[in-house]
Amino acid sequence: MIYNPRSHRNLGAEIDLTECSYLQIAKPGERSQLAGALSEFAEEGIELLVIDGGDGTVRDVLTSGHSIFGSRWPVIAVLPKGKTNALAIDLGVPRNWALKDAIRAFEDGHRASRHPMTITAIEDMPAGTSPAQVNGFILGAGAFTNAVRAGQSAHRLGAFNSLAVATTALWALTQSVLGSRANVWRRGAKMDLVLGPAGSRMAHSGHGDAQMRQILFASTLKRLPANIRPFGPLVNGLRVLVVDQISRGTTLMLPLQALGWVNMHLRDRGIHQHATPELILTIDDQFIVDGEAFPAGSYRIAQGPGIQFVKPASSREGGLTESS
Repeated sequence: MIYNPRSHRNLGAEIDLTECSYLQIAKPGERSQLAGALSEFAEEGIELLVIDGGDGTVRDVLTSGHSIFGSRWPVIAVLPKGKTNALAIDLGVPRNWALKDAIRAFEDGHRASRHPMTITAIEDMPAGTSPAQVNGFILGAGAFTNAVRAGQSAHRLGAFNSLAVATTALWALTQSVLGSRANVWRRGAKMDLVLGPAGSRMAHSGHGDAQMRQILFASTLKRLPANIRPFGPLVNGLRVLVVDQISRGTTLMLPLQALGWVNMHLRDRGIHQHATPELILTIDDQFIVDGEAFPAGSYRIAQGPGIQFVKPASSREGGLTESS
C-alpha cells in the first residue's frame, strides 16, 4: 500500500488493518520518495498495489511508477480518500470502501482496465518547475483552471466529490454568462492544438479570438463525476473537448451539452469533440492534471498503457459504443 496521510479523509485517521495485518505499507513523506517505495514493491513482485489517497495521489504514483513498471503494472486498488476521487467514481468504488473490501474484490477477480494519459513535455522545462512526464486521468485548461481554483473554495464550504463538481460548474457558468470576452472565465488561454500522428491542426469556429480557447478538457475515464458527458457519443480512448470563445447563448447551453443532451451543430457554435491517439498542446498559461497546476509550454498528450484496477462486484461498465 501507498498511504498518503495528507489526503483529505486521511487527516487524523488511522489505517484499518483488520484482516490485513500482513500488508506492506509505504508512507512517503515527499513525492520524491515514491520511486524508492515503488521500486521495492516491484523487486518483491507484488500482485496488488493499494493506493490510499485521492486523485492527486494516484497521479503521483502513476507518474513515479511509469519508469518502474512500464506496461507491466500490478493490479491497482484505489481507496478514495481525496476531495473529488474521479477515478474511484469511474470505477464505481463507494466512498466507504475499506481495505478489506478492496482485497476481497481483488481475490474475486473483479477488474476494470483503464488507460491513464501520458503528458510529456516536448521542450526543456525550467529546473524544478515540473517533471518531464506526468500520468493522470483528467486534464484541463482555460476556464477549467479557474474552475479548479473555485473548487478549492467549494471544498472549504464542505462540498466534495460530484457535489463539488456541480457547485463549481454552476459558478463558472454564471461568471461566463455575465462577463464579456475579456472576463477571465470567457477569455480562456492562448492554445495551439494539433491532433493525431498526422498533425492535423484543430479547426476554429470563428467565434472570438482564433488564438484563444475558452476551455480545454481531456480524459480517458469512461464515467465522470456528476454524470457529466462532455464528449457526447465518444466513450473510449483519449477524448478531448475544446470550447472557443463562444456566445452567451451557447454558454447557457453548455450544461445540456455536458450532460450529453445536445449534440447537434456543436462545432458551428464553437464546441469541438474529438477522440484522438494523441494531442500536441502548446499553451501560454498553466493547465491542470488531476487537481495540480503545471506550467505553460508544449506537451504531447497520449493514451498510456492499460492498467487493471480493482472494482466492486456491483459496478458496471458504460454501455455506450465508441464513435468518431
